[in-house]
Amino acid sequence: MSSRIRPIGERFPRNLRDGLAYPLTSDRRLLVAAIGGLSTYLLLVSSTFPQFTLQIVARDPADILYAVTALTREVYLSTGAIGLALVAGYAVLTGVAVTNAVAILGRARKTGASTLLGVVPGVLAAGCASCGAGVLGALGFVGAMAALPFDGNLLRLGGIVLLLVFVGRAGDPRTCAIDGMSA
Repeated sequence: MSSRIRPIGERFPRNLRDGLAYPLTSDRRLLVAAIGGLSTYLLLVSSTFPQFTLQIVARDPADILYAVTALTREVYLSTGAIGLALVAGYAVLTGVAVTNAVAILGRARKTGASTLLGVVPGVLAAGCASCGAGVLGALGFVGAMAALPFDGNLLRLGGIVLLLVFVGRAGDPRTCAIDGMSA
């Protein structure tokens, strides 16, 4: 085994693949990823028209499924299939990032290492890019969203890139990045 540490660019594709596959390694991890992704999708879609969502939920909380389907259709009509695919892809990647961040957090606690700051980029990426799918509208900046090129899809794509960078840099949380040794 070589004692040379490879630059991040050399190991990024493998780390990205391993990081994306990590939630598939157990049923519990897959469940965490699914809950994280579904929650993100519900938040992103329901925040596209927050007043509508609040009115529906205030009238009858059981109608949340109607609100989500109506708002999913609205996202499709306003941003097209590409915009809807970006929102869904962002939600899936957020589920993966949450699963990986939970594993990194648990590992840092077990070892007593002060690597909890390694989770911060994933959390920031997950929170930052959601503005491309509706948080700007929730904050009252609907005009700003309308002024963005490509109906805000470029901002959504930027959020996806941030999440991919986080997952690719972290890789599989069960392995150590130093010399490719397993943890």
